[in-house]
Amino acid sequence: MSAQPRPDVAPLRTVLAVPGMHCAGCMSKVERGLSTLPGVSGARVNLSARTVTVAHGDRVEERDLVDALAVLGFEAQPRRDELAPNLSAVKPLLAPFAVAGFAAMNVMLLSVSIWSGADGATRSLFHWISAAIAIPAVAYAGRPFFASAWRVLRHGRTNMDVPISIGVLIATGLSFYETAVGGEHAWFDGVLMLLTFLLAGRVLDAMMRDKARAGVDALIRQAAQGATVVAADGTLAWRKADELAAGMVMRVAAGERLAADGEIVAGQSRFDQSLLTGESAPIALHRGDAALAGTLNLDAPVDVRVSHAGQDTTLAEIARLMEASTQSRSRYVRIADRASRLYAPAVHTLAAVSVIGWLIAGASLYEALVIGVAVLIITCPCALGLAVPVAQVVASGALMRAGLMVKDGSALERLATIDRALLDKTGTLTLGRLTPDPAALDAVPPTEAGIALALASHSRHPLSRALAGALAARGVRAASLWGVEERPGEGVFAHHDDGAVALRRPEQATGTAVVLDIDGAPARLIVCSDRLRPDAAEALAGLRALGVECSILSGDNIAAVAEVARETGLTAQASATPADKQAAIARLRASGHHVLMVGDGLNDGPALAAADASIAPGTASDVGLQASDLVFVQDSLIALPRAVRASRATMRIVRQNFALAILYNIFAVPLAIAGLVTPLIAALAMSISSLIVVGNSLRLARIAR
Repeated sequence: MSAQPRPDVAPLRTVLAVPGMHCAGCMSKVERGLSTLPGVSGARVNLSARTVTVAHGDRVEERDLVDALAVLGFEAQPRRDELAPNLSAVKPLLAPFAVAGFAAMNVMLLSVSIWSGADGATRSLFHWISAAIAIPAVAYAGRPFFASAWRVLRHGRTNMDVPISIGVLIATGLSFYETAVGGEHAWFDGVLMLLTFLLAGRVLDAMMRDKARAGVDALIRQAAQGATVVAADGTLAWRKADELAAGMVMRVAAGERLAADGEIVAGQSRFDQSLLTGESAPIALHRGDAALAGTLNLDAPVDVRVSHAGQDTTLAEIARLMEASTQSRSRYVRIADRASRLYAPAVHTLAAVSVIGWLIAGASLYEALVIGVAVLIITCPCALGLAVPVAQVVASGALMRAGLMVKDGSALERLATIDRALLDKTGTLTLGRLTPDPAALDAVPPTEAGIALALASHSRHPLSRALAGALAARGVRAASLWGVEERPGEGVFAHHDDGAVALRRPEQATGTAVVLDIDGAPARLIVCSDRLRPDAAEALAGLRALGVECSILSGDNIAAVAEVARETGLTAQASATPADKQAAIARLRASGHHVLMVGDGLNDGPALAAADASIAPGTASDVGLQASDLVFVQDSLIALPRAVRASRATMRIVRQNFALAILYNIFAVPLAIAGLVTPLIAALAMSISSLIVVGNSLRLARIAR
């Protein structure tokens, strides 16, 4: 949620790291708070990276933004490298979660004895042992809530952690008082259970955010770490990628990736651009052509004059597109956003009114505080907080057993609404593995086939490996060769008996064919193609039955895409760049569609992130795997309709969970205000409501069958 840009504000941009953000309420507070500052035209939070990007005028200083966030209760600092790896959001929460859970189990064991009738000295001893365990555990495990609450309170503000902290501290204090005076009740177990449930929810949320950020980090790793730079006097020196600058000349050897964008000034070679463009065949580039960071030089050394380095490369721009695209808000996130604004003041008001009302009615301060604590605990939104993540975890487990890995549980919500699917070609609709034409292989005599296998076995080129694998599968035995030589960009050349033989690049055909040349025999053209995945037609029909219209969106060449489009009967867009794919998704979403993107390459990363939901095959690149929401590991495309059906069933359970949680609060809160609930019973009621939600979610265990 960001304000509309003001025409009188210069388009400056500052990125701040805000490690204290952890929920939709934090996002809303930061964005609304910064957007109201004079000179600020908008603020956009990236919860995965825990950063906020602020658009502002030239009169706004970084210090002003940091101070404004401090007033809102968030520590911040300028982030110089927007694409630098982030610290894990999970690790700081694991130790408090473990301590709270371990302490809760031990104190609960002692409480069972007290509930069973332990009295007198035994009860007092168990209360003191519980206090010895609980007080240090509460002090340690409650730090994430206490620190957050203190930061906002000292600036006269509040957040969701304030009522939680107040309830935990007062309940702990009253329990210690009861223990010290030999009272009947202590609520250490309820306090620890409350912290355990709250921390469990935050750990699950942090895990999802870490996974989301990992996609951008994987993309950054595709770039080379540096390059050999040719100086004006001809000397060579290795430079790190961040030391490269426009005008420098890089010498890129065969087998190296480019560390920066530039123009070829000497030499020619073929480049594997599949990670950037999706083009399945290597691209021949000559002097004067543009070469991009992250692409692989296949054949021969070239000199490249740097045009864009560091954060200005095409690769870095794709990373930025991915980061920006991950911030779309789902319906349930917006609900949580609105609820978070009302939760803290509503709970504070209920608890305060309860305490004041009971004091007026003649209750003692101790009795009134006990009722107030019960209200604070019983209104804890644990059941509401678990309504979505528990259903996601159960459904994700069921899908995992069916060969579908869910990387982002919230994607199930988005996947349930999709009505349009865009599918990449290479490696998605097809297997991404080149296969020689069986008819062409049938036409090769056994003796020549043995020569072809021997030649192909001496090269690591994808076409050679495909040919070698196909011939070996047919039981062909390799012939004996001598004088074998692989010439970059040309092929493999050798001698057999007294004649020359070669497996070479065809002179006029595309890069998806090879020519077998043997002295005294006709040249044989062997075309290789990429096969459609099994059950592709059935999977596409299944999506149509679910109301999902499909089309092809590929960076591959027009001829290759047209062939697959004819086989599948789908409409198609070919030669699409990463920005083109993102724009196509934006157009569909602007017209009211909910879009599923299915792709596997680095060039699909921004599209996978920009779509409402995304799926990648298990053979995808690291970036495709990290940027997608779901990954299917089998060759069949049946995983696509299965995922859509499972997501829609999951959201039905989620809506039921919300209804159960709301009904719990409708009945439980009045009982707490009426003084009919102790803090211990409040904690138990809160836990039971959570268990009911968990039990309902377990119905999803067989959802993928």
